[in-house]
This record gives sequence, C-alpha cells and structure tokens, in this order.
Amino acid sequence: MPVELKSPPTAPTVAGVPEAYVPDQSRGERRTSFDLADFPVPHGREEEWRFTPVDRLQELFEQAPSDVAGIKTDIQVPAGIKVSEVPAGDPRLGTVLTPADRASAAAWTSFADGHVVQIPQGREFGEAARLTVRGSDQARINGHLVIDAGAHSSATVLLSHQGSARCTANVEIRVGDGAHLTVVTVQEWDDDAIHLAQHDVLVGRDATLKHIAVTLGGEIVRVSTNVRYAGPGGSAECLGVYFTDEAQHQEHRLFVDHEAPHCTSNVEYRGALRGDTAHSVWVGDVLIRAAAEGTDTYELNRNLVLSEGARADSVPNLEIETGNIVGAGHAAATGRFDDEQLFYLQARGIPEREARRLVVHGFFADIINRIGVTDTQARLMEVIDRELADSVDTAFESAPRAAEGVGA
Repeated sequence: MPVELKSPPTAPTVAGVPEAYVPDQSRGERRTSFDLADFPVPHGREEEWRFTPVDRLQELFEQAPSDVAGIKTDIQVPAGIKVSEVPAGDPRLGTVLTPADRASAAAWTSFADGHVVQIPQGREFGEAARLTVRGSDQARINGHLVIDAGAHSSATVLLSHQGSARCTANVEIRVGDGAHLTVVTVQEWDDDAIHLAQHDVLVGRDATLKHIAVTLGGEIVRVSTNVRYAGPGGSAECLGVYFTDEAQHQEHRLFVDHEAPHCTSNVEYRGALRGDTAHSVWVGDVLIRAAAEGTDTYELNRNLVLSEGARADSVPNLEIETGNIVGAGHAAATGRFDDEQLFYLQARGIPEREARRLVVHGFFADIINRIGVTDTQARLMEVIDRELADSVDTAFESAPRAAEGVGA
C-alpha cells in the first residue's frame, strides 16, 4: 500500500520562521548508557540540548545524593496493586529504561531507592493508583519508578509532582501483552523548581498505552518520553498539555520507535504561552524501521500564543525505512487567537475577555478530558482556569490576534 504523508508545513514561531533542520544521524542511533561518563556535560550546542538553558542545570548533570529530609512521597493505590520500595540494585530496575542523556544518567547513578508499582495480570482497576512527590527548599530528588502492568490487566497510574525541588527522575513503564494502561504525569511545581525526567515505555503484543503529560509549573521542566514495542499489534497514544508562563522553560520530547509490525502511535501535545520570556519546546521523533510493516502513526503539536514575546519551538521529525505502512504524518502550528472563534462568541453576547478565556479553556479541555480520572480532570482544569483568570488584566489585554495563515 502506498505511503500517505500528511505533513503541512510548520507554522512560523513567534520568534520567526525556524530554520530547516536536518538531523545529523538517525534518531535510533543516539547513545544510551548507564555510565555517566559516556555523556559529556552538555554545552547547549548538541541537538538534544540546543533549546535547553543548560547553563542553569549544571548541578543536575553531576552525581549527588537525594536530600531525603526535603522529600515526601504519598502513595494511594487500590487494593490489589502492590507498591514496593526497592534498593538501586533490584533486578527489576533498568530492564526497560537505559539513560539517553546526561541528566538521566546522573539520576541513575545517584538514586538509592526506587519504587515498583506492580499491577497483577488479568485484573481491571477502576480506581487510579496515585503517587505524589513533594519537595521543599529546592531539595535534590533522584527518582526512579517502575510501573509494571501484567498481561491483560487494565489500570491507571497518576504521578504528580509538587513543591520546590531540583528533580532528576527515570520512569520505566512495561505494558504486558493485551494490557491497557494509562499513565498520567503532572508537573505542578513551584516557580523555582527544576524537573528533568526520562520516561521509557515498552508496549507488549496487542497492548494499549495512554501516556499523558501535564505541565503547569516549574522554572525549567524537561520531560523526554520514549516508546518501543515488544510485539505486533501494540498501540500507544501520547498526549500532553502545558501552560508556559513568564520566565518558564517547558520542554517535551517524544521518540516513538516502531520496530515491530502492525503497531500504531498517535501523539498530540497542546500548549499555551503567556509572558515576554515564556519558552516552550516540543520535539517529536518517529522512526519506522524496515521491519515495521503495517505501521500507522501521526503526531501533532499546537501552540496558542497569549502575549507578545513568548516563543514556541516545535520540531516534528519522521524517519521511514519501509514503504509498506498504513500511514505516517506530522503537523505543527503556532498561532494566536482565532478571530472567527472570538467573533462567534462575542456575537452571542460574551465579553471579549471571557471569550478569550473560553477559547483557551476548550483548547486544553480536549486533552485533559481524555485522562479518564474525573476528579483529576476537574482539578487540573481549575488550575488552568485560575491561570487564565490571573492573566485577564495583563496578557490578554495585549494578546495579538491570529496571524494570517497561522492557526492554533
């Protein structure tokens, strides 16, 4: 079957039209290692760090113990799901994830204890398992979490981050054959927090994964999510929302490695930016290897700019090594408020400020409502609405209208 490529041109960023990018190597050839020495300290010119303010991350690139006194982990799980605290040498750790950058390797070499969430095979859980990590006084956190969903199980795991911390973390996710797993990671840090995380996922035969990243706080947040398939028939849906405020850098990187045949992936991230120094980065890499016949994949990133000066970098990349696939494509857009949407609402008697708030509310709600945990969805939308209310008298008053040919 011929390949269907659906790839509209990337829309201009607020800072201007991005230069064409040609990778220096296949995404599948990037180095991975448990040895910290295999990753030089980033200087910001490397492809994987070229958007990141590495000068403010130097201490997190080095091995250092966790500040145990400044860390609190709250665990609430339904009966039947087991959560164990295990030492660094536990054989279950490092079976799905291998560090792919200096920060992940620093976390691996520095953590003393991790957690394993074991979801028994064949069981279905309607209640979510919740793990909340809280930091105080910019505590150093080296986190390691393993989520192991047994074959033909069904569950949701919610991982939340709050407080003040300098956090490096690794998350391993194994989805057993025929299992259905939803993992939600929420970054709701204080304004001084730094969060660098790597999530690696292995999707089993005929298994289904939904991975949702929600970033609403923190000075610097960078989450890298890597998906692989252990057998044919696997499906991965990677979703994300982020609200990038002034002086915040929020970065989300995706790599979907299609090696097994007849698997699917769908990536959709949406972000809104407000403030002169707000900076968001989204990088989506999809590799379809020669053996991955019958692959169906699509990735989409949309950014809504709420004020002048904000910058959104969006870089979708697609590598295809076989023509025998169902479909593959990507799209990215960075734009301002849509005049037609605002006109529609205002024509029905809604004031302009409230109309702007409703547009952004709906922009986020489409993703948030796919989490599937009602109380979490409601709380996150409350946080977003609070952010929007705070910005009515500042950013929205000067928010630019949609640029010609650019839609969010």
